[in-house]
Amino acid sequence: MTWLVPLLVLVPLLGAAVALGLLRHQKLQRAITVVVLVVALAVAATLMVLVDQHGTIVVQVGGWEAPYGISLVVDRLSALLLTVSASVLLIVLLFSIGQGLAADDGEAPVTIFYPTYLVLAAGVLDSFIAGDLFNLYVAFEMLLVASYVLITLGGSEQRVRAGTTYIVTSLIASAIFLAAIGLVYGATGTVNIAQISERVADLPEHVQLLLHTMLLIGFGIKAAVFPLAFWLPDSYPTAPAPVTAVFAGLLTKVGIYAIIRLETIIFPRPQLNTVLLVVAVLTMVVGVLGAVSQTDVKRLLSFTLISHIGFMVMGVGLGSVAGTAAAVFYTVHHIVVQTTLFLVSGLMERVGGTTSTRSLGGLLKAAPLLAALYLVPAFNLGGIPPFSGFIGKLGLFRAAAEDGSPLAYVTIGAGVVTSLLTLYALMRVWDAAFWRPKPAAEAAAPHVSVAEPHAHLRSPEPAPLTVSEESGRAYHPGGSTTVTDAPHASRASSPNTAPVSTTDGGVGDAPRKVRLPRMLVGVTTVAVLGSVALTVVAGPLYGYATRAAESLESPDRYVQAVLGGDR
Repeated sequence: MTWLVPLLVLVPLLGAAVALGLLRHQKLQRAITVVVLVVALAVAATLMVLVDQHGTIVVQVGGWEAPYGISLVVDRLSALLLTVSASVLLIVLLFSIGQGLAADDGEAPVTIFYPTYLVLAAGVLDSFIAGDLFNLYVAFEMLLVASYVLITLGGSEQRVRAGTTYIVTSLIASAIFLAAIGLVYGATGTVNIAQISERVADLPEHVQLLLHTMLLIGFGIKAAVFPLAFWLPDSYPTAPAPVTAVFAGLLTKVGIYAIIRLETIIFPRPQLNTVLLVVAVLTMVVGVLGAVSQTDVKRLLSFTLISHIGFMVMGVGLGSVAGTAAAVFYTVHHIVVQTTLFLVSGLMERVGGTTSTRSLGGLLKAAPLLAALYLVPAFNLGGIPPFSGFIGKLGLFRAAAEDGSPLAYVTIGAGVVTSLLTLYALMRVWDAAFWRPKPAAEAAAPHVSVAEPHAHLRSPEPAPLTVSEESGRAYHPGGSTTVTDAPHASRASSPNTAPVSTTDGGVGDAPRKVRLPRMLVGVTTVAVLGSVALTVVAGPLYGYATRAAESLESPDRYVQAVLGGDR
């Protein structure tokens, strides 16, 4: 079944090429993109079962034996992340399609979203199967080039400015990674991960430290660990909801995956474990302190994203099977839950016209289902029992307690504080956006959403309009173009919508029925149920993560699978 592995990259790239050729056939583009991601999910799930039963699957591209050719490697860690990533990519795509259907669009002037999304998918999936550092670099660049396009969709000044920060930071990370690859090749004569693992132990200690540090910095920027996460809070919140969701769920986890490979296969000795634990503590604490100070839901979630990256780094830094297993489990949990929360924030923005907690209010009465959709993943991310967030954190804390060092106990304390402050920050959003009445000033000048033709393809998210209290005119939050006078603004409806309530006057006025797209609600509900399902299957999933960690604990298994022979 080795022929399945290349399909993870070839099918999305071919799908992107076909979708790009169908510029005037939007429905066909949608259908092709959905089919491609369904195929990718089926292949990933099949590989996950096969690898668990029969061991690591290796494909030598073009028949060139390693280390001379390109090796594609799927072990338990790869297969698990491939399956979860393909699922998230499909869910977010369906959410984006739901936004387009809600806008009742015909042909669109810009149809680059679907092919770009497939290129992003190819880059993410290729990252998890790359068997050499240069192929990993190519995969990173593939997904980053696609992300450059997606993060600036819509062309507003705010998005272009945020996209510039993201692009410059990503280019710096890529330059560091590429320089590290050159140094690794100069020192070891290879870029094949398995062969590097064999040869790196023969290098002088200071050379190992230099190579290790450079690779860790490059991967750390991509994973958004402290102090290399400064770019994330200003970049992600400005993007449309589906783009932000897939970025938050997957792009930083590619960096975490690379760090796991680096610390378990390339440099398995505990050379920088203490540094990783210190970085984990700082990432958790600084990230969550940033979250509690935010009044915008998307920025708050971006800071919680940073803080919870610290939990994964903590597991890797412990350098044990238990720590790595907990880190793998928590990575899967965080991909699903963080993506779900960003999708919910997109619905909150659609209903309330904003994501600022200073302007939101009364959403519990206006949209009780939306309130439930927010509350479940919020509890999960906060680590409330019995959700998967609690199970993952408990596994990390047990692994740290088994380590027994003072620094390990410090990480436990930091993790507990981070969990409590995360829950506080998320419940403060609940209180402001759902529980309390809409602020009087905002109720007097209500947010009005206008479905603009073709808006979802200039940006995958229909651009809501808000009413300026000073001018009384509706405007895009991400730009400055005045669209219509507020008195004439109206909410477009679609047969594919479900009723919710909102207020149209002062505080205490009777709720007014508006329309919320059923497909958006349905897809978000599936995402929430998926986050709950992680709790239901936590036992088998944690067992799979443990087996993956045990395989990583012995780099010789990986080396033998890739290079063959008696090693």
